[in-house]
Amino acid sequence: MAARVVPLRRWARLSLAASLPLGLAFLVLGALGLTPPIAAVLAWAGLSLLAAAVAGLMLADVGALARHVETSAEMEGETRQGAAPAGLFTRELAASVERLARLGAEGRARLAGERAELERALDALPEPLLLLDADRKVVRANRAATSLLGGEVAGRHIAASLRNPALIEAVEQTIEGAEGSDIEFTLQAPVERTFAARVEPLPEPREGGAAVLLALVDFTAVRRTDQMRADFVANASHEIRTPLATLMGFIETLQGPARDDAAARERFLAIMDQHGRRMARLVDDLLSLSRIEMNEHTPPTDTVPLPSLLSHVRNTLAWQAERRDVTVTIDADDGLTPVIGDGDELTQVFLNLVDNAIKYGDDRSTVRVEAHRVAEAEAAGWRAGKDGAVVVSVADRGAGIPREHLPRLTERFYRVDKARSRELGGTGLGLAIVKHIVNRHRGALTIDSTPGEGSTFTVYLQPAAVAQDATPEDAAQPAGDLAN
Repeated sequence: MAARVVPLRRWARLSLAASLPLGLAFLVLGALGLTPPIAAVLAWAGLSLLAAAVAGLMLADVGALARHVETSAEMEGETRQGAAPAGLFTRELAASVERLARLGAEGRARLAGERAELERALDALPEPLLLLDADRKVVRANRAATSLLGGEVAGRHIAASLRNPALIEAVEQTIEGAEGSDIEFTLQAPVERTFAARVEPLPEPREGGAAVLLALVDFTAVRRTDQMRADFVANASHEIRTPLATLMGFIETLQGPARDDAAARERFLAIMDQHGRRMARLVDDLLSLSRIEMNEHTPPTDTVPLPSLLSHVRNTLAWQAERRDVTVTIDADDGLTPVIGDGDELTQVFLNLVDNAIKYGDDRSTVRVEAHRVAEAEAAGWRAGKDGAVVVSVADRGAGIPREHLPRLTERFYRVDKARSRELGGTGLGLAIVKHIVNRHRGALTIDSTPGEGSTFTVYLQPAAVAQDATPEDAAQPAGDLAN
């Protein structure tokens, strides 16, 4: 048992407070003659000594209990050594204090566990969720919100993370006492995304001063689905109308005047096959473009080695290059860093670019494909991360493209020479597909062309080491705005 130390001043005061009433009582008894003076003095002295002893024991027990409580508080969560003080007057009190301390520790542990479970549940939510204080600063953001806004946002003003006037106004009104509201807004970078937001006031300020709950729901896929459906109907009906009318005209001719004309039948069937294949390519490209746009807001996560991919592209298009006597060369750095991307989509990008270079370049010319890594890269609002970028360029020697056409090359169905494009089997969607794939990869596309000399299409991609850490400021702007 721990030694009991009695504070002398406190003991003296307590002993004096107990002896004074006894002295006064014996003084009255002696004055009335009820008790002999000597007996009264002796009795008073004895009782005073007894009271002092009792006071000393009480103070020692209370002091030991106080020290035990302090030690228990300092060692909360640890294994305490030694038993509680078992003094004459404080045994039950010590046991009660021990029970209260144990119940308090269990309650705090339970609350901590429930809070940890709630934190995990919030982080597991697929939609962004933020808590704001009365100063419009972010107090808490779940994992989805942190990913959306590009890194840790706690402590930042909401206007610095979500730059939308309507949303900021809704937050301001809610903080000033208005009821919760729903609002729809759009974020432009790194790619355009549409959100529905619920701004809800909290009944009372929470931990960290949280006063407003801001919940976001991503409606990008829904909006794009609606837009793509409308675009598909408009574009498909426009582009398919001509070849379909041609097919119907030839069929009608073959069923009528040319029914027995073998030469005309062979000629018409060849033209019909050409138009049929063009319509099939058109439908395939439209479906491909729709699928890419559907996933454009979700960046890929696979690792893709470019040298082997570019070699595969060259081998796939070898027959077309041989037909025009075009040589496709590949110059890639040794040990070129892989990129984060989707292998199938990147293959489609370089198939389209090399195919265009072969088709629109001169016969018996060379298509140069170069791939290398650079420490710094910047192109019309896009810039590489801290570890640079992987740059792939496809250059041809051909007629080139007039400068006024460059900004519109990645628009759907835009053609510089419509007749030649249709003659070569183009659908007008190849560069639109390239643009959206590059945007999904948070990269950039630039186009440089000189009439009479040829064109160069350059794709900037994030190396595998930094692509996952790219911030919205590092992401690509729409490729159609990047033409030089």
